[in-house]
Amino acid sequence: MADKPVRVTILGCGQMGLVCAEMLCRTKWAGSVEVTMWGHSGAEVAELSQLRTSKRLAEFVLDGAVRVALTDERALEGADLIVSAVPTQHIRGAWERLRVCVPGGAGVVSVAKGIENGTLLRPTRVIADVLGDDPDGKPRRFGCLSGPTIATELARCLPATMIAASDEAEFAEELQKLFTTSWMRIYTNSDLLGVELAGAMKNVIAIAAGVLDGMQAGSNAKSALLARGLAEITRLGTAMGADSATFFGIAGVGDLATTCFSPHGRNRSCGEALGKGESLQAYLARTDSVVEGVATTRSVMELAEKYRVDMPIGSAVERVLFEGLDPLEAIAGLMSREMKDETRG
Repeated sequence: MADKPVRVTILGCGQMGLVCAEMLCRTKWAGSVEVTMWGHSGAEVAELSQLRTSKRLAEFVLDGAVRVALTDERALEGADLIVSAVPTQHIRGAWERLRVCVPGGAGVVSVAKGIENGTLLRPTRVIADVLGDDPDGKPRRFGCLSGPTIATELARCLPATMIAASDEAEFAEELQKLFTTSWMRIYTNSDLLGVELAGAMKNVIAIAAGVLDGMQAGSNAKSALLARGLAEITRLGTAMGADSATFFGIAGVGDLATTCFSPHGRNRSCGEALGKGESLQAYLARTDSVVEGVATTRSVMELAEKYRVDMPIGSAVERVLFEGLDPLEAIAGLMSREMKDETRG
């Protein structure tokens, strides 16, 4: 680590922002890391600053060493690394608000899992689009942390693994060292494109998995969905230039399995409600969480059309979410598709 403390600012006071703060306070470098948190809601930030707890994560207590910034300027002052824990569809607005406060040379790591509607950009590309060139003339460094990361488990310090991905190997290694704890093992990966795509697309498949749960379709159906969903994710990812191996690793099948089977997964829980007959509007109205997969489904299917990739499960999810297709009809449609060889269909 550097001689002077590494200053890390976390943007977003949601579940992943909170657990990232916990990881940085538990790293073996903890004494050499200064952590600041920022949130877009003044009321939420003030409550977190005073009570050190959040309604977003039950029984979580924010470490006393973490500073909660009450102004935009204070949040990013002197930051060496910025952790973007803002939901994908809100990244652009948050970074446009904070752009003038971003120090030159600060690295950026995203923990969001989605694809922006309209632009079809991944989280790190949205941030790069907003920031433009570094005022100091240095290349900006971007990366992401991804993998099977159910926040309620991370908050309890249960054993877990993540991927630190970046196009720059040195930056990925810096993130690996910074976020590794006794209960969190970090691997590096140079395929930033693939890791971000895997994190986004697995949310779409997780909604479908939840639908099966809601309809009590059984473990056979759900396991088959996971396998065929992974095939769809891999087809689109490789068509876009990602490394196929990424989708068979921690950030791919590892994250997909956790999201499809964990009772705490937001996207799976949304799908379960739909499978039980609840409308999407009613479910979103009663949940405090952002269900990234809903908006991302639109983006994924636009990318599938752009790259001419067949994604029948993704298409079925899109029709259930936005066209009122009955989940039972969606399953019937998938089961009655033309018979094909597994490796080609």
